[in-house]
Amino acid sequence: MNCYYDNKISNFLKDDSNKIQGIINNRNQLFDAGIKTQKSWQIEINILKNQLREFEGDIIFEYTIPRIGNRIDVVVIIHGILFLLEYKTNDKQHRKSTDDQVMDYALDLKNFHKESRDRYIVPISVATDAPYFNYEIAICDDKIFRVIRANKDSIKEIIESILKEFSDTEIDAKQWINSEYFPTPTIIESARYMYANHDVKDISRSDASAENLTHTTNSINKIIENCRKFNEKAICFITGVPGAGKTLAGLNIATQNRNRSENEKSNSVFLSGNGPLVTVLQEALAKDLKYRENVKITQARRQTISFINNIHKFRDNYITNNDIPFENIVIFDEAQRTWTKDQLSKFMKEKKNTPNFQMSEPECLLEIMDRHKNWCVVVCLVGGGQEINTGEAGIQAWIDALRKDFSSWKLFISDRLNEVEYVGTSELTEIIKDIDYVYKSDLHLGVSLRSFRSEKLASFVHAVLDEKQEKAKDIYNEIQNYPILITRDINKAKNWVKNIKRGTEKVGVLASSNAIRLRPYGIWVKSNINVCHWFLSDEIHPESSNALEQTCTEFDIQGLELDYAVVAWDGDFRIKDGIWNYYNFRGDKWERINKSEKRRYKLNAYRVLLTRARQGMIIFVPSGVDKSIDHTRDKKIYDETYNYLLGCGFQSID
Repeated sequence: MNCYYDNKISNFLKDDSNKIQGIINNRNQLFDAGIKTQKSWQIEINILKNQLREFEGDIIFEYTIPRIGNRIDVVVIIHGILFLLEYKTNDKQHRKSTDDQVMDYALDLKNFHKESRDRYIVPISVATDAPYFNYEIAICDDKIFRVIRANKDSIKEIIESILKEFSDTEIDAKQWINSEYFPTPTIIESARYMYANHDVKDISRSDASAENLTHTTNSINKIIENCRKFNEKAICFITGVPGAGKTLAGLNIATQNRNRSENEKSNSVFLSGNGPLVTVLQEALAKDLKYRENVKITQARRQTISFINNIHKFRDNYITNNDIPFENIVIFDEAQRTWTKDQLSKFMKEKKNTPNFQMSEPECLLEIMDRHKNWCVVVCLVGGGQEINTGEAGIQAWIDALRKDFSSWKLFISDRLNEVEYVGTSELTEIIKDIDYVYKSDLHLGVSLRSFRSEKLASFVHAVLDEKQEKAKDIYNEIQNYPILITRDINKAKNWVKNIKRGTEKVGVLASSNAIRLRPYGIWVKSNINVCHWFLSDEIHPESSNALEQTCTEFDIQGLELDYAVVAWDGDFRIKDGIWNYYNFRGDKWERINKSEKRRYKLNAYRVLLTRARQGMIIFVPSGVDKSIDHTRDKKIYDETYNYLLGCGFQSID
């Protein structure tokens, strides 16, 4: 059932209160509604019978929001306007948490619920026994009202006030209740829902532009089934643009194949070398598991670590022994970031006292999985232009390892793996020569899901970083409902995200890890942030991203996301005569980067920063100062970059 009770208001007023509660209880038969919940329903019913006597429309109790599984206490539809009521029965004061909760419902309906997309939505926070609150009616551009606080006696007054100024075409309540739903959850939300045994199709968009997400997971699962059936070993490469859902697909594959029956003798694990991503997802899943199953947090953490783990810890667990992994299926996120032979050999010599170790990380990981006597599958998730650190091996190291020692493995690759952001300047035909492989178009995810407001964001960022100013401007003109702004004032940037944020939406300040000369503007990239606090804490926590006090770099934000971002731009990546110039700050001066590998890391760092925001971003480019005052913040360093970005379409708020 999408709701527990729905009816015309006139019929609701006529129905006996006990009958209404009985219907709610019957539809709630899959759940154990406690005495407190039963009393809350009784109070809500009685209040609304009193407050809705003069209105015609529809009323819906406990409407389920499909993506997040939460239920809106009451939806009242009058003159085509949606009134969302979230109750705290017997409460004598209003809570911000309730305000945020009902605003989140409003945002979710507006963004993902087809029948609500163009409607006025009025979120109302009801503390039944609170004093009268002098509310103010304010509406945002997307037709969502600011949260209005009510008590048990003021609901009628609030609805009347809205109806005096606003109305819309009538809504078919049955059609609204059964509306199509096109969700785009964050990666943290996605991990929570899939770990709770939801399928990706339950929590991802279902429109044609993003349907290949399901095709990709189905394609991989067919490969897994064939390998299991015929005792084969395979490696698969999934490619995708930033935010296209590679990690989501990987998590889906992992959840669908974990804890299989004893007869199948298989299990799966999701591995990533992205430490902050692993840490945040582990903690988010542990907290969710603790809440859902009422287990101790230490027990919950043990369980989630076995499902999502750091690729280096997995490697270290097997590298000095011949143990066979428990898992037949491993998913490697950002597989192009595994270590080169030199990087891993150096680590083994210095940290593990193994001076003669001579394998790249891909070779090592394949050797570990090859210990299975029957079958196994390795799934590599490959991001385009995502290498941001020294010693990252890229795709070629995986192919070289296959050619050298694992030629019997089957190789399945995306038909887009030959593009420059995945293989650099190498030719894929050269990389995979003498190796049998199968192209599968379903292994490419080409549509950004992160920026659900604009699927063209990845293309726009690509053009900006490729020095294609006119192309960027043309793409920008096609982007709708996704603000891309720019300012020379950091306080204006912070105020913009503070003011546009609603409910529990996440905002934060991002900058390159070498943006050293942003410190005079209160942006310090060398402080160590607690990523769990930054991403998961309430905004009142001083270390929360929403506090806008701590800056997250490309190393901490990669793979994660915000709703709105302040991207602070320093002189380490600057335009001169239409060409990007690359610098690092050392001592008291900027030093030019000449090595092509390190230039690529710098470019990719800004690619990561510019693709983290789901709903909009603002760029802060300092004005700088006269060179005689501080040569490291010379105005000329910043002015040309600012003007170039303006020419790409970024809109100034100065």
